[in-house]
This record gives sequence, structure tokens and C-alpha cells, in this order.
Amino acid sequence: MKNYKYRVFTSVIEENIRKGILKHGDRLPSIRKIKKEYQLSSSSVQSGYDDLIFKGLVKSKPGSGYLVNVKIRKRAVQNFSKLDDLPRNAVFREHLILTSHNKNYEEAVSLNAVVPSDILIPQKLILRTMQQTIREKGASLLRYYPSNGSLELRKKLSQRSAQHGALVDEEEIIITDGALQALYIALAVTTNPNDIVAVESPCVFSVLEVISNLQLRVVEIPVTNEKGFNVAFLRTTCLKNNVKAIVVTPNFHNPTGIMMSDITKKEIYEIALKHIIPIIENDIYGDLYFGRSRPSTIRNFDNHGLVLTYSSFSKTIAPGIRLGWLAGGRFFSKAERLKFSLGRSVSPLNQEVITKLLSTSSYDRHLRTFRRQLEHQSILICNQLNQFFPDNSCTSRPQGGYSVWTGLPPTVDMNEFYANCKNVGINFTPGHTFSFTENYDHHFRTVFSQHIITSTLDAIKKIGTSLTS
Repeated sequence: MKNYKYRVFTSVIEENIRKGILKHGDRLPSIRKIKKEYQLSSSSVQSGYDDLIFKGLVKSKPGSGYLVNVKIRKRAVQNFSKLDDLPRNAVFREHLILTSHNKNYEEAVSLNAVVPSDILIPQKLILRTMQQTIREKGASLLRYYPSNGSLELRKKLSQRSAQHGALVDEEEIIITDGALQALYIALAVTTNPNDIVAVESPCVFSVLEVISNLQLRVVEIPVTNEKGFNVAFLRTTCLKNNVKAIVVTPNFHNPTGIMMSDITKKEIYEIALKHIIPIIENDIYGDLYFGRSRPSTIRNFDNHGLVLTYSSFSKTIAPGIRLGWLAGGRFFSKAERLKFSLGRSVSPLNQEVITKLLSTSSYDRHLRTFRRQLEHQSILICNQLNQFFPDNSCTSRPQGGYSVWTGLPPTVDMNEFYANCKNVGINFTPGHTFSFTENYDHHFRTVFSQHIITSTLDAIKKIGTSLTS
């Protein structure tokens, strides 16, 4: 992330707001005071406050200066009483409707599609790069590429991983047709049907689909607000069960948006190392951080090839760029053979487009803008949910990624709630799609990667008001 000078004080204000130290309506220090305390110019301080206003965290009030403009509700204690450390079959409930089956992609108030809105996709950059690539590469784009992907692209991915401390050898990287194919390969080479896998709970349903299709059994490990993962629960699970793989999203977990601490990442790795259990790590949202720096991965701590990390560019560039990658660690050879059987080569054009974007500053420039837009929209959504939904509901504030996770009081009739959503014309993702249990029936996910407009916020207000009236 570009190191703006004003971040030295805005990051402190943002953190204090997140922790609830600064509350809605609290007056913030004047420009003169900030300037003196942090040795900044007046223009830098003004730019910092302008950034906080853009994000929706602060407002300027004539005669009063700058005030906190966001309501942070104390997080409710999550109830995991229905989770246990006994393996269960990966069977979906009868009323589960997969999002992939939903053909309605209207953008107005669709808050369930985990893709960037057309307006947030860098269309000119992508199309210009495609045209340049076609001119330069010509007919070579019509041939097969190596089954494990372009060497130049794999080198770029290895270099980018090293920038945040993860040593990934270019020779162990396999280019895949998106992140789901990478996950499928990783699970297929580390498990057999009826094996037990430990998976985060709640867990994005696309991961649960792959687990179910591979006929695996699962133990769901609670994701918590405090650490991002219940390590003690995982430790007990691994002692009681012959766990064959651990599947996690350490950075900006979908659906909660929570980021694991480095301590938690290391603890998970140590448990896996003790029992020789491969970790399958989803880092698809790792570049979409709202903080000052790109977070680490569990791979950062791995010296034994136990961690299989996968990611893609569908969430950061465009969903139509079907290009992912898998770092296979000690499982590379098996993964490479399986990848070959699933398809000889990933689109040469997509590989060359991504290579060109990573060869210049274009991708990182786009990411800086995109992260800022996502953070702004996440704050708008959280503010609206906190302001108009019941006081005893719980909305997590994401630290990056695409999604916000909300829990409603158990007294709410969820069938009626979703019927009201349909009448208002707003789409949330029901919580029951994120588990093989009934633990999240009173939760829903809101995706803020779509273009948030006035009608979106009005629809959230209308639904929230219907719950409190």
C-alpha cells in the first residue's frame, strides 16, 4: 500500500474507532493539534481527514470540527453450542439453494454475488493489456502452454509471495483455471473419500461443495472474533480424529471478513506439523487488505512443505479472468499430474495478460484504488446495518476482502425476514449455506463489492426498520 504521510495519524484514529475507544459523535483533534503532534504539514493533515470522511468514518461539522461518524456496536458473543469435534458427512440440507444456481445477476441491490461490480473492474486497463498482448504474442496464444503454466508468470507469483515473507518456489506453482480448481486439486491429492478434514465454520459454500463432491467427512472449527480461528478446538479435534487436511482462509475470511493474527497462523501450523496434516490455505483475498500492509500467510511459517496455498485474480481483477494458482509444497508432483488430467492448459491469453500486469506497476496501482473503494463501501454497509438493525444483532466489521457477517436475534422469523428482503428487492446470502450444521440459521452475509448506491442503503434501512418496528 502506498505510504501516505497522513496514515501516521489516521491509522490511530481508525484503530481507536474499531476498538470502540472513539465513539459516534466524539470530537477529534484539530488540524493544528494533529500537525504539531505528528510533525505534519497542514495539507497532509487535511488530506488525512478528507480520507477518513471519504471512508465514512468521520464527518466535518461547522463550529465543531471533525466528529466520529460511525456507530460501532459491541460484538455479541458467538454461540457455537451446536459445533462438536465429531466428524460428520458433508451433506447439504434439503432447503439449501446454491448461489451458483441463481441466474439473477441484477446489480441494483444484489448483495450476495462475490464478484467486483462492473464499475469497480479496471475495464480499460484489462482491455488495453489484452490488445497489447494479442499484438505482441500473435498466433502463439493459440497453442498449448505448459500444463503447470507459463514459467514467467510463475516467477512473478513467486516474487510477489516473497514480498510478504512467503517463500514459494516457482517450480512448485501450478497455474489453474480459477481458485476452485486449485482447491479441488489440493484436496484430491491430500485425501481419499471418507477421510476427515477440518474446515473453518462458517465456511464459504463453494469450499463446502468441493468437500461434498469429494465425499469427505468434516469437523467444523469455529471462527471467532478474537483470533479468527478457535485453535484450542482444532487441537482437540486433531487429538481425537485422524484429520487428513485442514482447510482455512486466514486473511479476510469469507463470510466474516476476519483476519487471523500471526500468532494464530503459527499455532495452526504447529498443530499441523505435530500431526503431519497438510494445510490447504485460501489466500484469494490477501491483496484486499484495509490496513497498512499486506498480511502474512501460514505459508510464511512453513519449512516442511505442508502448506498448499492457493489464490486467483478473479476477485482482484475481474471474474472473467479465470486464472488461479496453487503452490503444492511436498504434494506438487501429485498435484501436477492431477492438473494435467483436468485440462492441458489454462488460457494462454489470460496467463500473458496477468504476466504483463504484474510486470509493471499497473496491478498494484489498481489494487490501491480498489482497496480504498472496498473499504469505503464496507463502512457504508456496516454503518447502515448498525444504525437500523436491532440493537441485539451483531455485525462484524471486516478488515479486508468482500463480506460482512451479521447475526440476528433468535426471536426473528428468518422465513419472514427473507420474504421481506424479496419484497424490498435486496439479496443477502442466508447463513445456513455456510455450514453443514444449523448453527448459522440466524445469520446472513452482505457482500460490498457491488456498487453501493442510495437505493442499496435505503433497502437495508427498510429491512432493518421492519425488524425493529
